[in-house]
Amino acid sequence: MEKNNLKIITNPIVNQSLCTMRNKNTSTEGVRLAARKLTRILLYEATKNLPQKDIEIETPVAECKTKTINPDITIIISPILRAGLIFTDEAVDILPQATIRHIGMYRDEKTLKPVWYYNKVPMPVNNPENYYVYITDPMLATGNSLIEAIRLYVDKGIPETNICCICMISSPDGIEAVFKNFPAITLIVAAVDERLNERGYIVPGMGDAGDRIFNT
Repeated sequence: MEKNNLKIITNPIVNQSLCTMRNKNTSTEGVRLAARKLTRILLYEATKNLPQKDIEIETPVAECKTKTINPDITIIISPILRAGLIFTDEAVDILPQATIRHIGMYRDEKTLKPVWYYNKVPMPVNNPENYYVYITDPMLATGNSLIEAIRLYVDKGIPETNICCICMISSPDGIEAVFKNFPAITLIVAAVDERLNERGYIVPGMGDAGDRIFNT
């Protein structure tokens, strides 16, 4: 599947983590550990778009010129509840300066459409070009929830090019739907699976990510 802004991240650690998460016999603890390991790899890839600033510092032995993330930008990590929470601890470790803005949606099992129940995004946005948003959700199935989450930020004037969505397992249908609505966003995934079944679940997938991560 060729999409200019789709990045499929694969290496032996990614593959091992996916194998562990997919296996129906893996315990909740095992799923969580594998998911956290995988999210860190995906987050490192996603944050390559952050602008940097040249600064001068002094090490214990000499002065040197180096780079750091531009302190004048606003970084937002936006997990889609509840499964997206698995990204949060890793994201805060990597980007302690980031703001966490939760988005709460669940899928109507009949219509497969997202139903809102929580939204922490209604904030004013000044200089939207200086905002960098990372929306996290382990599974990209139909794409409906992710599209609604992206729209929250685009409607505030934040450029699509500053929005990155991070998912572990995705379906071809979900990818097509997201890029049809927002062709300039970046999508980071670890796997693109075969298809969706009649219930809108990814096949082979890993079942319900929220249930398996939170043991419900």
